[in-house]
Amino acid sequence: MGRGRLRIYLGAAPGVGKTYAMLSEAQRRVERGTDCVVGFVEHHDRARTETMLHGLEQVARRELDHRGARLTEMDVDAVLERRPAVVLVDELAHTNAPGSRNAKRWQDVEELLRAGIEVVSTVNIQHLESLGDVVESITGVRQRETVPDEMVRRADQIELVDMSPQALRRRMAHGNVYKPDKVDAALSHYFRPGNLTALRELALLWVADRVDEYLQQYRGEHNIRTTWQARERIVVGLTGGPEGRTLIRRAARMAAKGSGSEILAVYIARSDGLTAASPKEIAVQRKLVEDLGGTFHHVIGDDIPSALLAFARGVNATQIVLGSSRRKTWQYVFGPGVGTTVARESGPDLDVHIVTHEEAAKGRGLPVARGARLGRSRIVSGWLAGVVAPVLLSLLLAELGNTLGLANDVLLFLFLTVLAALLGGLRPALASAAVGSLLLNFYFTPPTHTLTVQDPKNLVAIVIFFAVAVSVASVVDLAARRTHQASRLRAESEILSFLAGSVLRGETALDALLERVRETFSMESVALLERESDVEPWTCAGSVGPQPVDRPEAADVDMPVGDHMALALSGRVLPAEDRRVLAAFATQAAVVLDRQRLVGEAEQARALAEGNRIRTALLAAVSHDLRTPLAGIKAAVTSLRSDDVDWSEEDRAELLEGIEHGSDRLDHLVGNLLDMSRLQTGTVTPLMREIDLDEVVPMALGGVPENSVELDIPESLPMVAVDPGLLERAVANIVENAVKYSPDGRPVTVAASALGARVEVRVVDRGPGVPDEAKDRIFEPFQRHGDAPRGAGVGLGLAVARGFVDAMGGTLAAEDTPGGGLTMVLNLGAASGRAPARTESPARLIT
Repeated sequence: MGRGRLRIYLGAAPGVGKTYAMLSEAQRRVERGTDCVVGFVEHHDRARTETMLHGLEQVARRELDHRGARLTEMDVDAVLERRPAVVLVDELAHTNAPGSRNAKRWQDVEELLRAGIEVVSTVNIQHLESLGDVVESITGVRQRETVPDEMVRRADQIELVDMSPQALRRRMAHGNVYKPDKVDAALSHYFRPGNLTALRELALLWVADRVDEYLQQYRGEHNIRTTWQARERIVVGLTGGPEGRTLIRRAARMAAKGSGSEILAVYIARSDGLTAASPKEIAVQRKLVEDLGGTFHHVIGDDIPSALLAFARGVNATQIVLGSSRRKTWQYVFGPGVGTTVARESGPDLDVHIVTHEEAAKGRGLPVARGARLGRSRIVSGWLAGVVAPVLLSLLLAELGNTLGLANDVLLFLFLTVLAALLGGLRPALASAAVGSLLLNFYFTPPTHTLTVQDPKNLVAIVIFFAVAVSVASVVDLAARRTHQASRLRAESEILSFLAGSVLRGETALDALLERVRETFSMESVALLERESDVEPWTCAGSVGPQPVDRPEAADVDMPVGDHMALALSGRVLPAEDRRVLAAFATQAAVVLDRQRLVGEAEQARALAEGNRIRTALLAAVSHDLRTPLAGIKAAVTSLRSDDVDWSEEDRAELLEGIEHGSDRLDHLVGNLLDMSRLQTGTVTPLMREIDLDEVVPMALGGVPENSVELDIPESLPMVAVDPGLLERAVANIVENAVKYSPDGRPVTVAASALGARVEVRVVDRGPGVPDEAKDRIFEPFQRHGDAPRGAGVGLGLAVARGFVDAMGGTLAAEDTPGGGLTMVLNLGAASGRAPARTESPARLIT
């Protein structure tokens, strides 16, 4: 069962007439005989809208009790049981009442589409998820009911329902939108001219972008190419804070202004314990990015600005979006911050956008102690504080005449020991304790300037100082190492969670997984290598990055996967603790590779099953459709040879005509069967040459009755690069099929026109037409839609025609004929030798 089609009426503002337009379309469809019902439409006591509901079948709503109130919602089960061809569902962004089947109405619509039901719905521009912030800033009203942009973008048709602000305000003043007691408040607040103008501009820009997507899709399908433009890639730097949602929506609006733009949200987890991102907030932001059509990336890096810039350059990003720093003013003494550093080091190839948000300058909390991996400057600072600072302190106290007393001196030296532990770790702290003990003994315990201690109390004080200093240093270093381990384990768990999720989602892209390995571990290249046995050479099953290695021994890091597979990475040597996560990636890569091969084998199995189906259908065709003309020929020949009957000349002519007709029909059927066999075995080799359409198309009309085809082939058309024989057979099959279904007195039109570097031939009939869900099925072998009013066949004509057209590099598709009927669109490549000329009137021929 195919997926249903979705048509959306997008309103620039409330009251512009979305529901009325939807109901008008429903009335037109019902008049044409379409099974169309109302799933949920709210007329809001608007007389004209309520009138449009008359004559439409309405599915009974589901009633729910909520806090003593009686609410009604669309009954999804009833709609699925009724199973109409088209269902109307108003207010796509509506939040369902508690107890409903789904939380949102757009989820109800998604369920109906999966069931193969066509849905016509409505939504206003302010309800799109990516526009929530900007609509609030314009109108001052926060939209609580939203729908993901991707849901609307996936619609098969989007129609903008628009109205000028002045006309909408007049409509409201006349009471056509709200009740009279609410009109004045609405006109003075939400429906001010400025608000309506801004909302209208948002709607026009959003729909214009969608129209551009349709245009690009059409140009791609018809191979109409212009100069390729660089795609905008916007990287959003996330810290895990609540401001991430604002940044993602801002980036989505930036991407919406350019066709083909991409959003890549990246969260960089530091292994030194300084990050404190909420896993729940990260999950929310990941879902928001995916709803807006972007991708979420998780990268490990100790230096956040460098890691962010490396990621952005690795994906060929053009813009980076960052939030204003959450630091307070005094916290800038620790450094310029991520945003400033990225802006300074981005260079001319990256634009950096700093976005303000509500969390700016509210503080980030106290930093947590660093882990065991310390920079060189931190280690040097620790040794200076642990060794040099005690010496300087001793000289200073000696210069002051030792007036503070031994207890205060011990506390000062203990402070330097703790400072050394915080800065440089355990070793500088232990050295500070030892140096401090010696200096206390030498300068501050009698007799001074000797290493002897006269008073036992002073000796106890020095011993206690040393013990306390060593204990404090050990505790501080242990806490730092535990913090580092916890942070690293959290980052690893998030990565492993992503891998587990990819398994559940059934992701099978090996290159995407290898690219994830490369960006996670900051490698230059990654390759998955395999071999049949220990003596066979290694072969590359997949790789990313420049110059991947061809054997594990040549890689900086290799991770075996079983006996004959390995993941090889080049760029740097990984620490031992990273290999655990790398092993999980390697195992997942092997699983993805096996899955890809299983999918390929499944495709081969499906191809064999299809071949078996065609053979079965061929036997059925031979047993019935081929025997029918043979039986007619045999009966006519037997009658002619009979000596018992004296046939008149008219009877003999009629019998001979039957023999000729049966022979032609048999020849046509056998020809199609042979052509289909050639297409199935891949033995069709077109002999391409440049030729005019008016030399081929008229020759294809010899098998149709006179005055049944109207030919419109302008002489100014460019030549086409085709195989004339294949094109003639394809056009003949298409025209014969159109004539078969066209009513008497309504000739089939065969018209041609130039479209860029393509030539389009349209075969238009006025027959019963074909439903949208059957338009692709009619091109399958042995498929016939409905009953042909004249003639018979095995259902191979259109399948052979599409096969021949595909072999020549063209396309063949079916469209609805305006006013009823079916139009076959044959698209061919124009030859480069002659450009189309302009003529006042095309040639026209009736055959």
